[in-house]
Formats: sequence, C-alpha cells, structure tokens
Amino acid sequence: MLKRIFFVIFTAAVLACHAAPKTQPIVEGVTNVKPDEQQQLVIKEVVNLIESYNYKKIQINDSISSIILDKYIKSLDQGKNYFLASDIKEFEKYRYTLDDDFKNGDLSGPFFIYNVYAKRLNEYFTYSLAQIKTKFDFNQTDSYLYDREKQPWATSSTALNDTWKKRVKYELINLNLAGTAEAKNVETLTKRYQNLQSQTSKTNNQDVFQILMDAFTESIDPHTNYFNPSNAAAFNEDMSRSFEGIGARLQLENEVVKISEIIAGGPAFKGKQLSAGDRIIAVAQGDGEFVDVVGWRLDNTVSKIKGPKGTKVRLKVIPAGKEMSSKPVIIELVRDKIVLEETSAKKKVKTINSNGKDYKIGIITLPAFYADFKAANAGDKNYKSTTRDVRKLIDSLKTYDKVNAIVMDLRGNGGGSLVEAISLTGLFIDRGPVVQVKDLRGKIEVDEDENSGVTWDGPFGVIVDRLSASASEIFAGAIQDYGRGIIMGSQTYGKGTVQSSIDLNKLVNPSMLQKIAGLISKDKTVGTSPSGTSPADINLGQINLTMAKFYRVAGSSTQHKGVTPDVVFPSLYPMDKIGEDTESSALPWDVIPSSNFKAVANLTPVKAQLVKNSEQRIANSLDFKYLKQDIADLRKRDSEVSITLNEAKLKAERDAQEAKTLARQNELRALRGLPAIKKGDKITKQDAFDFIEDESLKVMGDFMQQSGNYVMNLGVASPKL
Repeated sequence: MLKRIFFVIFTAAVLACHAAPKTQPIVEGVTNVKPDEQQQLVIKEVVNLIESYNYKKIQINDSISSIILDKYIKSLDQGKNYFLASDIKEFEKYRYTLDDDFKNGDLSGPFFIYNVYAKRLNEYFTYSLAQIKTKFDFNQTDSYLYDREKQPWATSSTALNDTWKKRVKYELINLNLAGTAEAKNVETLTKRYQNLQSQTSKTNNQDVFQILMDAFTESIDPHTNYFNPSNAAAFNEDMSRSFEGIGARLQLENEVVKISEIIAGGPAFKGKQLSAGDRIIAVAQGDGEFVDVVGWRLDNTVSKIKGPKGTKVRLKVIPAGKEMSSKPVIIELVRDKIVLEETSAKKKVKTINSNGKDYKIGIITLPAFYADFKAANAGDKNYKSTTRDVRKLIDSLKTYDKVNAIVMDLRGNGGGSLVEAISLTGLFIDRGPVVQVKDLRGKIEVDEDENSGVTWDGPFGVIVDRLSASASEIFAGAIQDYGRGIIMGSQTYGKGTVQSSIDLNKLVNPSMLQKIAGLISKDKTVGTSPSGTSPADINLGQINLTMAKFYRVAGSSTQHKGVTPDVVFPSLYPMDKIGEDTESSALPWDVIPSSNFKAVANLTPVKAQLVKNSEQRIANSLDFKYLKQDIADLRKRDSEVSITLNEAKLKAERDAQEAKTLARQNELRALRGLPAIKKGDKITKQDAFDFIEDESLKVMGDFMQQSGNYVMNLGVASPKL
C-alpha cells in the first residue's frame, strides 16, 4: 500500500513540476560540474517524500533553505580555508531560494557554489606546490592557525596564502621529525599535493550531488539520508555483510589502485595469485578487451572489478615490489559471493575469579545488526543474519565451552536491522513485546518476539558505549526493562528513530526513466553517463527516510537520551561531542504508555551493590585513572586552534608526550606481569588489554555471586541466575 502511495505522489509530482532550471553561472578557470536530469528528478521527489512522509511533518521553506545553505558551505569549507568573504557574499542570493529551486529540480545554485570551491581549492593547491621548495626557517617562533572555523572569512587570497604557506611548513616539519632527508621530504610533499590536485579534478556530479543531499537531509533530521547509487550499494553490502566480487580491498596510491587486503574465503584468497601490495593497471570483463585504469577514480575501478557471482574478470597486475615498468601479470578470476566474517558476530571465552570462585564467561562481540535480506528473499536457507550467527555462537558456548554466563558486547555497534534487534532479543526472553513503534500518524505498533522459549537462560550482561545506537539501544533497553540482564558501560548514543529504505527507481514510472535516458544521451556535458543511455542504466539512488520513532517496552523513548547502564563506567568518548543530543535537528525525548510486558526478574536489589563494587574498583584502577586524564587532556586540546612552527619546540613537545605515554604503558604492563618496552617497540595484539571488558566481567562475577536468590521466569524451568 505504501509503495502504491509513493508511486502516485512521484508520478503526480513529475508531471506537475516542469519549471525550467535557471542557467548555471560559469566559473572561469575550472571544469564546471553540472547536474544531470536524473539528479533534477531526484531532488524534486526527495522534497515530496520528506514533506509527505518524514516523521517531523516538515515543510521545505525559506527557513530550511537558509539552514541547508549554511550546512552546505560548512561541509565544503568548515575551516574557512578556501572561500573568500566575497564568495560568501555572492552565495547569499541563494539563502531563501533553495526550497523553491529544489521543488523545481533546479540545482544550478549549489553546483555553482561547488565550482567556486573547486576553483579556490585548485588555486591553493597550485600555490602550495610552489611553496614546497621554499627554504623555510624552522627556528622561528611563528605558529600555524589550523582551525579557522571561528575566524571571519578571509577578505583576499593573499590572506589565505599565508595560511597555506604555513600549512606546507608544518607538513615539512612533520616529515623532518620522521627522520627522512630534506630532499626526500620535498619530493614526498610534492607528490602528495599533486595527487590531491589530481583527485580533486576527478570529482563528478554524483560526488557534488551527494554532498548537497547530505546537507539537505541533515537539515531535516540526523538520520534521513540520501545515498547516490555507489553509496547505496555500499550501504546495502554493509547491512548484508556480503558482496559479489573477487574478495580484495583496494586503495589508491599515486594514481594506481593497490590491493590493501585479501579477504579470506574469496576468489582472490582461494586463487593465491594476488597479494597485498599488488597494483592493478587494467581490467577486462570475461574475454573482452583490457581497459587501462591507471589514473582512474577508485570507485570507478572498483565497479569494473566487482560483478555478479559466476562471471569472469581478468586483471593486469604489477606484483608487489616490482617496478611499474615491469611486465604485468594477467590474472583470471571468477567472481563469487564474499561473506565478511571479520565484521560478523564473534565469540571468545574468559575465566574470572570472584571471591575465590572461578567463572567461565562467553563474550559475543557484535559490530552491527545485519541481515542479507536479498538472499533471504531469494530463499537461501543459509542467508547471513545477526540472530542466526549469534544463536550458533550461543550453542557453541553452552555445548563446548560450558560457560557460566554470557556477555553481549555492543560497543561501537551503531545499529542496523530493526527486525534483527527484535529476533535477537528473543534469544534471551520468552515470547513478548520487544519494542514499540509510533508512526507519523501517531499510531503505535508493538513489535514482539513471537517464538517460544529462549536460547540462553543463564546470567547475562550487555556492554554498551556512546557509539552504541539504534538497534543496539532497542536490544539493551529491552534486556534492561525485562530485568533479563545487567547493562554496563556508558550512556548510549540516543538514536531512537526508524528509517525506511526506499529505492527511488521503484517509485518512478518506467516512461519517466525512458525520458531521462533520452535526455542524458543527448547531453554530453554532464560527464557521468555514456552515450546511448538506456532506462536500465538510470539509477536514482536510495533514501533512508525517518518515518517512525521507537520506544522501549516500558514506554520511554531512547531518542535523545539513549540507554543509561545499570553500572556506569567513564566514557571513552566525549559525551558533549558525540550523541543525538548534540544534533541540532534531532527529535526530542518523550514517553508513551507501557506495553503489556512482564519482567522476568527484579534486579533492582542487586544493582546497588554491583554499582558500589564497580565504583570502588574504578577509583583504584590505574587504567581508569589514565582514562580520566586523557579525557581532561582531550578537552584541553579541543580548545586549541594553532600549533607551533618551531621545529625544536614541536619536537620537544612530542618527545615529552611520547615519554609520558611510554611510562604509562610500562606502568600498566608491570601491573599485568608483562616486560617493559622501549621507545619504538611495537605492542603485540596479545599484549593489548581491554580494561572496559575486564571491569564488565568483574561486574558479572559480582552479579553471579549476589543474585543466587533471584529467580527468573523465562517460560522455562525458572533457573536461578
């Protein structure tokens, strides 16, 4: 039904809006990037979707136009290092017109602004390249103002030239301090700026449109997002934890694509012909002709290498360690589906001692709530999903590891699938409500776990931090409200809104796609679409539209406030810089009536003692002491906007900081019975110590010691905690 409504609105809007876009002003001295027909359609329809279906019920008006302009300019030049005061004055003519322009599909203003930015950027890169060979005096007492955000816009290029000259000097000092020769440093920095200039010249209208749409949607709310076709594909791959290709991660280095990592299990891994460090210089589809990709944008090369499962791709490769003039090796691979296991749920087991008794605790680390909906809808019985993966891990922890308790580590988990958050909760509670969802009409729906029984009925804990958001907060909030386990860590992000992913292509009349294809084929100036464009080539992208708000089963929203743990630790992240409550366009916190849920246990009597014990340990912990010092140092550094350009002084400051860090590390290593390290020594992964996890396990030990008299009703044999 919703799709049919969307289709009617899209078609009506397309037919109704035919005001011709204004002529885009030309910026001299730079290749002008222009919008294409499909972007003009997308902006109109996104306006319609937001005005009709966004939870805020907001109208795109002059006030929103002003906010968009400020956000767009800030996204291009937050540090005020490129635009001049005269540029900003000229942009003012768009302050109260973007709303009407967007409704008419007119993108001439924002694209003009970008072209001015590109011109300034090129000017300062050119100026910087000329300054690199300057004989700087590194003994002066001058400084580099690297953060100009609170400064007025520069009135002339001359004023900004001084900033860029000092930036070059600062970068040379950094290279000097790394111990390389002066001539080599000049060469390195020259290549760096030439590469930046080259990559900037490859910016296309999709890039500019994405920057603009980010500014637009963030002006509405923090989580309504538009994704251009390539970003939409990346988003959906991340959600499914899989993609189809050769199984290699790529990076761009000096205009050449280099393999940075071979993904285990993929065709490249199984074929054993590619290695990290190899450089790809040409790509051929099947038995077709090779296409040289040197100097290409990374995303364009990636799109050539990726492809459907079962298809063949050939690569011309310069092996790692060989000169670029060496004869390339031709490697043939058959693409396959690659499952990203390293970003999926994982388990480990640790043993702790609490008051003389040993406990084995299983730790499940969950980086996101993912699901391969495409594979599931296609009937793949082995499709990738959070709940399926975690269920297998729990079975292993119970059967083979014989753990006494399980901890779910949701630190850094920004959310994902709402469906997976509900089904995962069902592994720890019997049937019942998990989350309440209120839509834009004010209708409240209670989403339940409908499966009888539980997968884990023993002691349970959840670790969260400031980066735990959305689905993580649904899960942690439900566990807390049901009294099913102990929540530990720091206050979560506070993202309590629900987004629906809408494929814009599916909402547009096919005849409209045909029309756009014809228009793009005729227009050779837009630069991103080939001649002979067909409707199948048109990809309008995807919008994740905020259409609802979720609430805990007890009625409280996680929006803005997040989930407050039962046992609170100091936060690793600055609470005043990260979180929903720092977003100006965020929805407010509120409460709705509680759902009809029944708690499985009342853990209130044990929580007070858990908090007391943890606070005592933290007060005596060297790790937490240093964490608090780091937080204070971060606040101090955050207020700094400049840095010395005196090389000796900068070296002394860095040496002092390195010595302080080394002394800390050795003090902590001594506590753990590890040998001291010297300056320059690498710390192995085995030596790393997670003190947040360690304290969480100690809390779980206390929990198991103190909760023996509290019985849960999980719809099973009511075991003791």
